[in-house]
Amino acid sequence: MGVIARQSIKGTLATYAGVVIGFISTFFVVTRYLTTEEVGLTRVMVDATMLFASLSLLANNSTMQRFFPYFRSSRLAHHGVFGLSVLVPLVGFVLFLALFLIFKGTLMTVYGQRSALLTDYFYVLPMMTFFVLYMLVFETNSILLMRLSVPKTVREVGVKLMNLVSYLLYGYGVVSLDVFVWLFCGSYAVAMVLNVVYVMAIGSKDVEGGVAAMFKVDWAFLRDGALWREMLRFSLFMLAGMLATNMPLFGSLFLGAKVGLATTGVYTIAFYIANVVDVPYRSLGAIAQPVLSAAIKEGDWDEAKRMAKQVSVHQFLASTMVLYLIWINLDTLFAVIPNGGDYVGGMSVVLILGLSRVICSTSNVSADLLNYSRYYSRMLFFSLFLTIMALVMNNKLIGLWGMNGAAAATLITYAMYYALLLTEVWVKLKVFPYSMRHLKVAVILAALVVLNLLWARVVAPLFGTEVVGLVADSVVKTVVLALAALAAVYGWKVSPSINDIVDRVLKRRKA
Repeated sequence: MGVIARQSIKGTLATYAGVVIGFISTFFVVTRYLTTEEVGLTRVMVDATMLFASLSLLANNSTMQRFFPYFRSSRLAHHGVFGLSVLVPLVGFVLFLALFLIFKGTLMTVYGQRSALLTDYFYVLPMMTFFVLYMLVFETNSILLMRLSVPKTVREVGVKLMNLVSYLLYGYGVVSLDVFVWLFCGSYAVAMVLNVVYVMAIGSKDVEGGVAAMFKVDWAFLRDGALWREMLRFSLFMLAGMLATNMPLFGSLFLGAKVGLATTGVYTIAFYIANVVDVPYRSLGAIAQPVLSAAIKEGDWDEAKRMAKQVSVHQFLASTMVLYLIWINLDTLFAVIPNGGDYVGGMSVVLILGLSRVICSTSNVSADLLNYSRYYSRMLFFSLFLTIMALVMNNKLIGLWGMNGAAAATLITYAMYYALLLTEVWVKLKVFPYSMRHLKVAVILAALVVLNLLWARVVAPLFGTEVVGLVADSVVKTVVLALAALAAVYGWKVSPSINDIVDRVLKRRKA
């Protein structure tokens, strides 16, 4: 097995381990030991530092990955690209820090009215931003050296475990809120240090001249003006799209400023639930992208069209079914988690955000098509449009509808963004990923909604209203309705791939 396959498998295992830890931590520890305001505090701190860190990177991570082959003259010689990868984000961090200090008073005023608790820990944000920034920098360095699994484990498992310990120490009264915030921030510091140590350890063996040469920039090599100009152009292009990538962070940041941390805490739990809809997309999308890219590169547009429709319908099927199963079990989930009554107000947020994730999962193949085509530069316009619309919609709708407004802002923004993007792809590339099979899925979903309503009236009362009864009802209902969905998808031949899998399973059982 090659190094790429090994690292990919290990990285995937780390991701799923992190999902399990995050699920336990979020639903059975955070909701039990933290108030909604404290949940909101941690969410805004993380989202703010992720936004600040991604901007401070100055698109350096993407640029280093794109241009690394230009620096590598042999397997061990890299002309100081790692030193450059450290210096550029440092410039970005200095710029961020200057702006943060200049506008600190304004930010304190904005958040001080409704999120006073956050202003007590504003001084933590620059430090936490630095830790997250260089955690990401050295994670990228590991990727360049073909060693992804360890930093992936540090971020997905290590940070979440350290945060979990912080929650428990605070929940059991071992530490005060001040110490908890420091421990929470410190988990990213530890992650950064672990990544630095790991990169230096592998660099001592995999880089010519060892660690001393690894971070020494080869300025003579960088005198090539053409390379600099191309790197700068690429970095500016990627930086413009960086805000669009971080658009999901805007909701919590605007809520903290306009409504308060307690509401942000409820929104956080709902956001986490809705994000489960994205899980199939992360796997299916990653598998399809190289195939789609190869088809476009070879000019095989018939294959590109077929692939786009196939990816889109499978994403639509997977995302809608996941959202459906979440929705029919949401009452039970809020009944089971500690202090679920404090968060039940976020049910509509789950549905609205879930629908936005369905739109993204189903339509994002259009972005891949445009990115891989000769019209890739047009994505800059769409990225800017997405960012501006998100800012405008969050600012307007949160004031009207609170956390539902934040969710609605996300849904409306994505709907408009993908409507324009799909139109552009159809006009320029003559590809439209939607088909009659999408309509079949919609009809099946509508039938399942009716079945759930009938279940709620006829079957659910038989299980009672106690927690045990609710859980039993959810388990039985999920199995029955999931099987009904599978039977409908199979019988209507929505997906030949799914039919093939079912046929193989049935043949094995008969054998």
